[in-house]
Amino acid sequence: MLTAQAVAQNKTKDKAKTSMKMEQAPGISKAVAVLNPASGSNVRGVVTFTKDGNMVKVVADIEGLTPGNHGFHIHEFGDCSAKDGSSAGGHFNPAGAPHGAPADKQRHTGDLGNLVAGQDGKVHVEFSDPMLKLDGAGAIIGRGVIVHANPDDLKTQPTGNAGGRQACAVIGVAKP
Repeated sequence: MLTAQAVAQNKTKDKAKTSMKMEQAPGISKAVAVLNPASGSNVRGVVTFTKDGNMVKVVADIEGLTPGNHGFHIHEFGDCSAKDGSSAGGHFNPAGAPHGAPADKQRHTGDLGNLVAGQDGKVHVEFSDPMLKLDGAGAIIGRGVIVHANPDDLKTQPTGNAGGRQACAVIGVAKP
């Protein structure tokens, strides 16, 4: 008969094995993040991430923005429980690089630049990013996606001075 402590230890070991398997699960080809508004915002949308050779194609359809530029980042935690989006943590940055523009050789993995909303508050954007990974070490699965209130200036450390968080989502594995 197992004691409560032994059962708890076995569950902890099983969780660790499961977590390791998730992080190392090969063959993930598509992920999705459904953006929900942060407090005081009406921003919502869907972002998909699709493996495309050595890159990941990002497609974002977002609405409820003020016209103009808005910082767009992958954050370290897939936690949108705080009403202001702060529970998603900082930019995803496994290499410890400085903040920068998407074209910079050294930048946070999560630095996706700016979204440009039209007068109707909507944006549709498609681009490919060589730093993003859907599986293996440095994968974005389980991380957060944040749309910010202000433009990312692409240089100010550590966040690009992008302002408050308008919407938050968790990146999950999608049906291919």
